[in-house]
Amino acid sequence: MNNEDSAGPVVVGIDGSNAAIGAAQWAAKEATHQDVPLRLVHVIQVAGESIASASAYPAEQDYAESSLRAACLAVEAMGLPVKIETAVLLGDVDSALITESNTATLICVGSVGIGRVASRVLGSTAATLAERAQCPVAIIRRSDYGPLPEAGFIAVVVDDRPGNNQVVQRAMEEARVRRAPVLALGIGRWSQFEVDNEKLYRHLDHWLRCYPDVEVEVASTRLSLARYLEGRIGGVQLVVVGSNDASGLAQLVGPHGPPILTHADCSVLVVRRQQQ
Repeated sequence: MNNEDSAGPVVVGIDGSNAAIGAAQWAAKEATHQDVPLRLVHVIQVAGESIASASAYPAEQDYAESSLRAACLAVEAMGLPVKIETAVLLGDVDSALITESNTATLICVGSVGIGRVASRVLGSTAATLAERAQCPVAIIRRSDYGPLPEAGFIAVVVDDRPGNNQVVQRAMEEARVRRAPVLALGIGRWSQFEVDNEKLYRHLDHWLRCYPDVEVEVASTRLSLARYLEGRIGGVQLVVVGSNDASGLAQLVGPHGPPILTHADCSVLVVRRQQQ
């Protein structure tokens, strides 16, 4: 994660799809809240040897600039006081965005690409970033025909695993940014698959005091997070998870993946534990 003394930009992968534009709009609020630039990046996929300039790929460069221009216009239309930067990069998409994550405050991609090939690339990229990026990763869900879902809970699992406090804190921050309520979930993993509600509320108490302006609903379940969310379709706009759950996102993120993104129709934010 980048140094707090020099917070990096919120980076968004732009590929020309509606999903990427939705990701840019979602990320614009994040950049505004954190008072950092919004950096929109298009990567021209280049196999083999690296070429010094994008001008060697005129058609791809035109498409990149057009995609970035469309994303900029969509963000500017929001009227937020955010500085927008753009960049056209060459190379492998996954590697380029992972490199961007080294100095980013957050990296953000859409969950659906444009066309059959791009969908596969972006789905794969989202899963790779979730596991390998050096900063938090947001994977933003948007249907091809509708706007970004702005209603619904920010969902987070509350438990006693290492790093959970950081995950809960990020969920509370996101609720403040989105002006949304938090759904604090106790999953049956505290002991013998039963949720210790007293321990759950005790664990939450500190964050309730720190964020008195955030509405919090508490629920407990024996189901997994994905199974529980299947029953709340349309009621959750964002799920915040820890990096220890990132390996399980590969089958959740891509265009053909089941649980969270397909059935619950929500976005996912993977929180990285701070590097020492």
